Amino acid sequence: MPKLKRDIIWPTDEEEAEINAGIAADPDTYELTDEEFKRLRPMGRPKAEITKERITIRLSPEVVETFRATGKGWQSRMDRALREYVREHSQSDIERLG
Repeated sequence: MPKLKRDIIWPTDEEEAEINAGIAADPDTYELTDEEFKRLRPMGRPKAEITKERITIRLSPEVVETFRATGKGWQSRMDRALREYVREHSQSDIERLG
């Protein structure tokens, strides 16, 4: 894995003062107040109530190619197909596939 931790070079007090002076002089930007900062919402997709479990699985190439060929969202479609199979078959049916 790549090294994710990087050395951070913090600005000196003089540099920090220069940065803040630049912010204050720019009419198009300003620093948020604590109250404004608290009202910010996180970016991105909201957390799902029911999350999926991340696993590693080995599948035959033809199965993967078939689902990938359906385009974006293929993993969700594969999950739906497996959930449907589980609904329609008993535990003993599944165990017999062994």
